[in-house]
Amino acid sequence: MRYLLPFIIISIIFGQSIHQMEMEKYEHQVQTGLDVLINEKLEIIKGKKIGLVTNHTGVDRSGKPNFEILMKLSDVDLKAIFAPEHGFYGNVSRGQIVDDQEQDGLPVIYSLYGKTDKPTPDMFEGLDVIIYDIQDVGARFYTYISTLGLVMETAAEADLPIIVLDRPNPLNGITIEGPVLDINYKSFVGMYPIPIRYGLTVGELAKMIVSEKWINTIPEITVIEMENWRREMYFDETGLRWIPPSPNIPDLETAIRYSGLCLVEGTNVSEGRGTDHPFKYIGTPWINSEELVLFLKQKHLQGVSFEPISFTPVSIPGRSENPKYKNKECFGVHVIITDKLKYRPVQTGVQLIRTIKKLYPEEFEWNDFIYKLWGIDSLLEYDSRDDGFKQLAKKYYLYD
Repeated sequence: MRYLLPFIIISIIFGQSIHQMEMEKYEHQVQTGLDVLINEKLEIIKGKKIGLVTNHTGVDRSGKPNFEILMKLSDVDLKAIFAPEHGFYGNVSRGQIVDDQEQDGLPVIYSLYGKTDKPTPDMFEGLDVIIYDIQDVGARFYTYISTLGLVMETAAEADLPIIVLDRPNPLNGITIEGPVLDINYKSFVGMYPIPIRYGLTVGELAKMIVSEKWINTIPEITVIEMENWRREMYFDETGLRWIPPSPNIPDLETAIRYSGLCLVEGTNVSEGRGTDHPFKYIGTPWINSEELVLFLKQKHLQGVSFEPISFTPVSIPGRSENPKYKNKECFGVHVIITDKLKYRPVQTGVQLIRTIKKLYPEEFEWNDFIYKLWGIDSLLEYDSRDDGFKQLAKKYYLYD
């Protein structure tokens, strides 16, 4: 027994140390604005009639949906829910109209991607405050931030305050890429003069939108900040569970690639919709895969590699009903991120499109949509020089 005792003591101490480390790790994991609101700041919504702008990504650290949490609070009255593109459950493919919904046990769910993109005043009637809580992807043309601005406008028109529950920019809060949008190309896929990859959290962006007066009417805004988020963090460093923000962004790597390869949507080249690898497979029936890979390797792009690939887009309900080159075999490249810290998705997207255009000038086409995505008229002519946006953005930083 006397020989076992030291081992027992060591085991107890070692076990306590592991438990302590696990607890410290949890304590330093990111707490979203929703977590902070519920755990520390409930007094600001007590006795309020609330309109909640959200979707399936609006969950706390344990995965519990925000609307369920709010509905269980005795002194909070959740009166209405407003859902962005892709619907309340995030299961509607890009561009598909979403109708308002009424379901047993839930407030009315108004669609902000259907008959109207901007809430109407009657939707806000009887409310005391609007809460916005949606996980974004950090790319200018992802429409959730357009919905944010339109909701803020209606809130101001209705003389209602808005609370933004902050969440991480999954692409980090440091790296900025792409041209600042020329307001002449303003659309629902680009409402603000910001770069494609803008390096702000949704809370920081909301404050910027208000202070720079990028919307027509300015509301009273409160941002509930996260805890333990740092600017250099990618989403996989936050300790939060990834929830696909839309059907074709299944994981963080796709979100990273999307911020550059979404430009392909403005061309007659498939961006991989209609496959299990959107924004990873890029191709057409008329591309020579080996030739394209050879020319792309000569670009010496960092953090990324290319492999020849063939794929056949098909209709996938809820993800891609009518993809480019439906049921036709396509040839192109498999875009593989080898180092996300070095990878520059916008630069990669530009070089990919330029290369395809050069190799296949007779077949390649782009349309006006690419100007809305790119944001300026000097199409695909861009370098990485600082245009002053980062200095302006720093005024709105909430985190180190």
